[in-house]
Amino acid sequence: MSEQATATADTGHPRRWAILGVLVFSLLAVVLDNTILNVAMKTIADPVQGLGATQSELEWAINSYTLVFAGLLFTFGVIGDRTGRKRMLFIGMVLFGLASLASAYAQTPMQLILARALMGIGGAAIMPATLAIISNVFPPRERGKAIGVWAGGVGLAVAIGPITGGFLIEHFWWGSVFLINVPIVLLSMVLIGAVVPESRDPKPSRLDPVGVLLSIVGLVAVVYGIIRGGELATVADVEVLAPTLFGLAVLAAFIWWERRIDHPAFDVSNFRNVRFSTAIGLVGIVFFAMMGGMFFLTFYIQIVKGFSPVEAGALMIPFAAAQLIFAPLSQRVNERFGAKATATVSMLIVTAALGAYALFDRDTPVLLMEVVFFVQGAAMANLMPPATTAIMESLPREKAGVGSAMSNTVRQVAGALGVAVLGSVLSSSYRGEVAPALAGLPENLQHVAGESIMGTVGVAQAMGAQGQALLKPAFDAFIHGMHITALASAVITLLGAAAVARWMPGKARAVPQQHETKEPAVV
Repeated sequence: MSEQATATADTGHPRRWAILGVLVFSLLAVVLDNTILNVAMKTIADPVQGLGATQSELEWAINSYTLVFAGLLFTFGVIGDRTGRKRMLFIGMVLFGLASLASAYAQTPMQLILARALMGIGGAAIMPATLAIISNVFPPRERGKAIGVWAGGVGLAVAIGPITGGFLIEHFWWGSVFLINVPIVLLSMVLIGAVVPESRDPKPSRLDPVGVLLSIVGLVAVVYGIIRGGELATVADVEVLAPTLFGLAVLAAFIWWERRIDHPAFDVSNFRNVRFSTAIGLVGIVFFAMMGGMFFLTFYIQIVKGFSPVEAGALMIPFAAAQLIFAPLSQRVNERFGAKATATVSMLIVTAALGAYALFDRDTPVLLMEVVFFVQGAAMANLMPPATTAIMESLPREKAGVGSAMSNTVRQVAGALGVAVLGSVLSSSYRGEVAPALAGLPENLQHVAGESIMGTVGVAQAMGAQGQALLKPAFDAFIHGMHITALASAVITLLGAAAVARWMPGKARAVPQQHETKEPAVV
């Protein structure tokens, strides 16, 4: 390797911070879309103003994206390492933009579901490429800070999604929540072409089509089973167990195959690295508990507390503000106190925040809610960037796409599993608590009203003044279920804190020199 190449590998790309800005902006559309759609659900269900979508069709408008996104993340990470991460990012942006346009002008619920699946393909190409390029253009000493900035940008997009969606729905038609992606995509493509350098694995191994196929089939089957569990509010149904167990069996075959061949798509021996496996487990535990625990907040804020979608989005600003403030500083905290101490304390704070939800009721002051959101965001900001950095630095730099894809795949699958499992806990608790208040209703209305708090409120509104008597017991039943779910989430993160305290290394290790000098920052 030439002296110039070595210097570049040690110091990073000269325009690395501008590149980071472009990558964060490019990711904006993907992250916005994951939160903005929820605000439009009610309008899309309207037969006059929307598409007249049923509850099942609305769920699949969300789930079709998640299913494809999670199933292809790993594969696209592998392909990006081989063919070029900038190229993969550009292709993903094109697909995402075209799919957003198709979603905006969908004429039927099925067209929307298919367009959302295409958006999932684009998102799966974009997400791992961004982190892989960050790992490629930043030297080890700055990589944690860069990932912290990346995470802060993600946190901001998560918070402004509901506000943006609420504004668009109030002033335009439902398709505007997808059409907003198009100008972001077009500008991103111009910036990517002008600023982002190409990079790839300089010595790629032979293709592993069997491993890639097994990973897609296994992940899609597992995620489908998890989604069905969330829809049916149970994990014991055969429609949940059959695809989930099949997917797990296929993933076991994937691991067996990857250990057997000499050119694996993913070297499963990486899990012997304590830092890598602990960080992966940390990401999974946090998102299982967080997504499952946060599942009830939308209903609590908008139905029980009575805030509009825009107001509900605004209430999450403290969470985003904490991410923006603390995520870029997380690496400094991690270097000073060590990964074990930082992650353990952060997990304990997240546990306390989730436990605080068990104290929320109909009269909880907004200021107290905002304080909890801010504290939770600050803890997450000091948790996820170091964990992501540990994952990325545990692998050779030329395999950055695989590392990024692995991190995001675990995040997606664990989050979906959290919603399915803890969502079923919330649903079961609610149904049991609200049943006595519905005893006087006709049997068909009992079934509809007993499914969820949204069902109960819908029946109460349809009944007029007579149905108002159902609201108090419905709110009380929901708050009871929310408390149980919050405590379950807190227990999970507490166990995660214990695992981190036991197995997370005390100090982050530097990337081995041979990995840093295999490839210059610009290829």
